Amino acid sequence: MGSPISIDINTESRIPKYQQVVDSIIHDIEKGYLKVGQKIPSINEISEEYYLSRDTVEKAYNQLKGRKIITSTKGKGYYVARTDLISKLNVLFLLNKLSSYKMRIYNSFVNSMGANAHVDLQIYHCDPKIFLNVLEENLSKYDAYVVMAHFKDKQQHHISITDDILKALNNIPQDKLILMDNNLPELQGKFSAIYQDFKMDIYEALRDGLDTLKKYNKLILVYPSQSLYPYPKEILLGFRKFCVEFDLDFEILDEIYDDMELHQKDAYIIIEEMDLVSLIKQIRDKKFKLGHDIGVISYNDTPLKDLLGITVISTDFKLMGETAAYMLLKGKREKAKNAFRFINRNSI
Repeated sequence: MGSPISIDINTESRIPKYQQVVDSIIHDIEKGYLKVGQKIPSINEISEEYYLSRDTVEKAYNQLKGRKIITSTKGKGYYVARTDLISKLNVLFLLNKLSSYKMRIYNSFVNSMGANAHVDLQIYHCDPKIFLNVLEENLSKYDAYVVMAHFKDKQQHHISITDDILKALNNIPQDKLILMDNNLPELQGKFSAIYQDFKMDIYEALRDGLDTLKKYNKLILVYPSQSLYPYPKEILLGFRKFCVEFDLDFEILDEIYDDMELHQKDAYIIIEEMDLVSLIKQIRDKKFKLGHDIGVISYNDTPLKDLLGITVISTDFKLMGETAAYMLLKGKREKAKNAFRFINRNSI
């Protein structure tokens, strides 16, 4: 038959035959041999011409359909669905929430991967059920899976992993998995990871700023325990460890309330953006001097905080994305802790 595609099957290769079919069709699309809307041979036709089992060809076609590279019409056959975004490396990026911090990591990762990769973004909103469904629907459809593992239970508390999530992550081939942001000690094996150590990060960052913090009478951590997107409880543990070890008076609040009882020589560590805005507004309204009467440290840096002179304790989001991309492109199966710093500006 006059097939519009050329399947290159190497019987001596250790690459599964279905994957060789997938690679051959993608190659023909990349080279312009196949156009959008062009019909390709049926499963039976490919099976007969290349002496492949029907199951092998069907598995290849299902993967191509899952990646939306081909489509099928009942009774008519299979057609090329797209010729753009076909790449040497297809990556699924599973993000727990849509925030400016997370998007800085994602954008850094995509930019570092360059033009030879296509990255699909899925947001699962810290919901284990959504995460498991997305992963199940896309298992074996991508060359790599980048996962930020932050979840919540029914009480809106932060959890890192469940038995079901652990099982699902173990179904991803370890050479295809990159864990980001949150380390999972329960997940064993030789996979890549670039993560924060939430307990020791805040402890070590505050220790770096100890000389500055000693001028304050009390440290107050504003930790939102019932946030829609909960934060790791290890942040609390690291804060307590720091205050106890250096004999500092401290308090933990759920939020910045209206009409706070503001006292001179208190220093606040703020996690949520809206709490930061509310606190600074109240400090100004009550004529206190920021960084002198009352200190403020914000968790997670942004360009706006830099511009406004807000002291932060923060990981390096750009570096995290770059490191994950480097690991993937170079085939590095390593685990590395990302940089976390105390950045002293004018608010402390």
